[in-house]
Amino acid sequence: MGTAMLYFRVGMLAVLMVVVLTYPVLVRGADQAPQVPPLRVPVDQLDGIQRATIILDSYSYTPNHVIVQAGKPIELLLTSITTITPHNFLLKNEAAGLSIERDVGSGRTVTVQFTVMKPGIYPFHCDKKLLFFPSHQEKGMEGTLEVR
Repeated sequence: MGTAMLYFRVGMLAVLMVVVLTYPVLVRGADQAPQVPPLRVPVDQLDGIQRATIILDSYSYTPNHVIVQAGKPIELLLTSITTITPHNFLLKNEAAGLSIERDVGSGRTVTVQFTVMKPGIYPFHCDKKLLFFPSHQEKGMEGTLEVR
């Protein structure tokens, strides 16, 4: 094998190693949701309902931290802005009486209504997953409902 071919192969191997070693960092950076402050949801003075919109994008909820009052009805508009990828919204906590699981197709809006009586921190997430790939939750599609 000629010297030029040997240098070419070593160079290609070096490039391949850089790509393989940095790929997880590049993908993780692309999937991270923008930092948005917690959303404090006001109580509507006319009907007493706490209304908020949560945007479902590629592996993120915005906002991903929602603060509400205990004992007041909550209405979440879950709006997917993806063009292909379906998502869902899971909020489950047996002790608080929460068992919400709603699919939100790409480009769709779904309304979820519930009331939480017990103050606490309740995580929500998307559990969709393609075969051989990390789940949407593993890619960062999760959030927190804080009930005060």
